[in-house]
Amino acid sequence: MTATVEEVQQVPAAGRDAARPGTAVARFVLLRVVPLAIVLALWQAVSTWAISPVYLPAPVSIAARVGSWLANGYLLHNCYTTLEETISGFVLGVVAGALAGIALGMSRWWSGLLSPYINALYALPKVALGPLFILWFGIGLSMKIAMVGIFVFFVVFYNTWQGVKEVDAKLIQAMRLLRASRLQMVLKLIVPSALGWIFVGIRVSFPLALVGAIVGELIASNSGIGYVILNAANTFDTVGLFAGLFAVMVIAVVFDVALTYVYGRYTRRWALQIKGVTALS
Repeated sequence: MTATVEEVQQVPAAGRDAARPGTAVARFVLLRVVPLAIVLALWQAVSTWAISPVYLPAPVSIAARVGSWLANGYLLHNCYTTLEETISGFVLGVVAGALAGIALGMSRWWSGLLSPYINALYALPKVALGPLFILWFGIGLSMKIAMVGIFVFFVVFYNTWQGVKEVDAKLIQAMRLLRASRLQMVLKLIVPSALGWIFVGIRVSFPLALVGAIVGELIASNSGIGYVILNAANTFDTVGLFAGLFAVMVIAVVFDVALTYVYGRYTRRWALQIKGVTALS
């Protein structure tokens, strides 16, 4: 049966958008792109007519520098160095932080005993550990990985620890009634229940991992995005400095999207495990 023109016109706008998902997606994209375009246009105008490019280079100049650095391989080489440090330290920090958070969170006695010390270490400015890490690990790759790992560890650990402490005691009791082993309890209940907390820690810690890598490169390095930024600053190359900062932002956004995708894909499966335990309790 074919609808008349009048019937189509009577369909509410929300209904038409629901029938055409592409329209809603396009509108969402526009809401993101238009403000960015306005900011870049204002930035271009201000840097052209109001502020010297020495202090605020134009977006067009920054884009041209990024393009030239990509063409000659300079930016890709330094991004690879930073990514090597960041990913290595990130994985190390996530694994160590999650394991320590789960182990401590499952013991209320140890949590209460060590809580003041944990809070004190969490508040410690990690950048201040740079000179100490140089003394321990030298100025090579190990020092940067250690810097990244310490930035990531405390964020993931603290979030995991809090998430494990929030697990429903009734669900834990139900698992015990089912005679689940400690490993089964961790994999089937503790980790899925605290997954939201753990993911927040992982997602928040990746930009901090980049910060740790760049701080290490600013302290001592001959490659990496931190080196690019420092070299540009030392030569008063504001365009190059902004190009390095742009590379950092792109890496952070790409990995944030990837982490969100992974979380959204696999969290449903673990959520079903919790529902099964809840039904039994």
